[in-house]
Amino acid sequence: MNISDRKTIKKLPNVWDVVAFLLVMGLVTLLAWGSHQMAVPYSPGEHIPLSLDPVNLPMYALRTVLRMIAALIVSLIFTFSYATLAAKSRRAEGILVSILDILQSVPILGFLSVTVTGFIAMFPGNLLGVEMAAIFAIFTSQAWNMAFSFYQSLKTVPKELHEASELFGLSSWQRFWKLEAPFATPGLIWNTMMSVSGGWFFVVASEAITVGKTSVTLPGIGSYVAQAIQGKKLPAIGWALLTMLFVILMYDQLFFRPLVAWSEKFKFELTESQDTAESWILTLFQRARFLRTLAAGAGKSWTMLAEQLPKLPRRAITFHEPSPMIVKLQGIVWYGALIGGMAYGGWMMVRFVSSGVDHAEVLKVFILGLITLARVIVLLVLASLVWVPLGVVIGLNPRWATKVQPLAQFLAAFPANLLFPVAVFLMVHYRLSPEIWTAPLMILGTQWYILFNVIAGAAAIPTDLREAAQNLGLSGWRLWKHLLLPGILPSLITGLVTASGGTWNASIVAEVVSWGSTTLTATGLGSYIAQWTEKGDYPHIVLGIAVMSLYVVCINRFFWRRLYTIAQTRYRLD
Repeated sequence: MNISDRKTIKKLPNVWDVVAFLLVMGLVTLLAWGSHQMAVPYSPGEHIPLSLDPVNLPMYALRTVLRMIAALIVSLIFTFSYATLAAKSRRAEGILVSILDILQSVPILGFLSVTVTGFIAMFPGNLLGVEMAAIFAIFTSQAWNMAFSFYQSLKTVPKELHEASELFGLSSWQRFWKLEAPFATPGLIWNTMMSVSGGWFFVVASEAITVGKTSVTLPGIGSYVAQAIQGKKLPAIGWALLTMLFVILMYDQLFFRPLVAWSEKFKFELTESQDTAESWILTLFQRARFLRTLAAGAGKSWTMLAEQLPKLPRRAITFHEPSPMIVKLQGIVWYGALIGGMAYGGWMMVRFVSSGVDHAEVLKVFILGLITLARVIVLLVLASLVWVPLGVVIGLNPRWATKVQPLAQFLAAFPANLLFPVAVFLMVHYRLSPEIWTAPLMILGTQWYILFNVIAGAAAIPTDLREAAQNLGLSGWRLWKHLLLPGILPSLITGLVTASGGTWNASIVAEVVSWGSTTLTATGLGSYIAQWTEKGDYPHIVLGIAVMSLYVVCINRFFWRRLYTIAQTRYRLD
């Protein structure tokens, strides 16, 4: 048998191709069937039946997973565009990052009240409008964390890699896809896992949508759990949790674990680690000859396209460097328009709030914000003391990471509001103060941002630096001071920023907890917003959300942003 015959045989399908083909086609068929169920005719006010029979849970799980997949795709598009613009444009960076700070502090359900009517109007007579509203709510629970992670990674790309890209003459487009995006991939994958897991908390609320006096309950695990809580059906809640565990294990094995193993090749290190993450799905597709050949062809086509696209504008248009006077004038116009827009928006907000709120109320809301701020700070410190050491240990051991990964995803995905009734019972039974013991409920779902980001940061520490520290005999605090803390600092800051915003957001539901006829309320900005939301008083609601956003933006600007600067200048992997 000659060499050409051997090459031909290597390209022919084998048994792994058959297994991979059946797996892919099965998933595609399942997703296509579920997507068809999301676009059925629907009229506002029409009742959608929902049963607590566990037999229906597989179909409900499929509908929920489809919404989360759609939200994840939109989140990735938003991340690659928004975070890249924020990292690349000095003028746009300040305003875009500040907007991101505000967006992550706005209550998730607040987006629904503004957008749901528009989505329904886009698809009249079809359930797809309501589905789009639910998908958008899940998107708002995923996108901000992913965008922060990608932005942070783009800002900390080693200088020597940028210098190498300039020596090779890479264009901005080529530098992004060949250098910056691969460098940011490991951190983005771990934050995507956290975003998907965190989205489960908001699935419970996003699948039960209210438009005026009309309520729409979409079939899904979230609405199933909500109905079970309302009816106090503990067995149904148990079945829902088992279904969630199965779904999380499935997408961990089929999607996230292959991505984690694949992202190992993008680690910035001179010495390859001997202990790497593994995935049977990735191994399956690597052994499939025909699919591997198709993937290689698609990769070459994409590379050629990426190399040719940046050249087209250069041939058509010749750009000239603007004069310093024009650059200065552009800056004046940009910042003038920005300040003018902010002033107009602030004036409109003040005018609206003052129609139903006096000055004494404004001072009261700022004091309530300080109380919630104290809770947020204490919770972040305590969570960091627990999860930073554990995250580093897990991140430095890829095999441990693959074992802990499904458990961490399930814990992050666990709907924290299922524990609220237990918390109410314990506080009433033991006469505990809600001012203190409702605080842990605020961070139940957001502490995982810290863990996942620390794992990603520890996993990205180059193997050669770890070996050098070992050869120098660094251990204990010296190892943490000179290698581990500087290595994870950028990722840790990202986790703390997103956890901080999420904790502020969670205060709205955690500072007012109830079970049956018993309701416990803690003093704070979250309970203030929750109480006025229940009454439907929009001037008070807008005031509360504006003050919360102001606190978040100021803390991010004057504290977290400075830590970002330190991470970018002193602790880059250069």
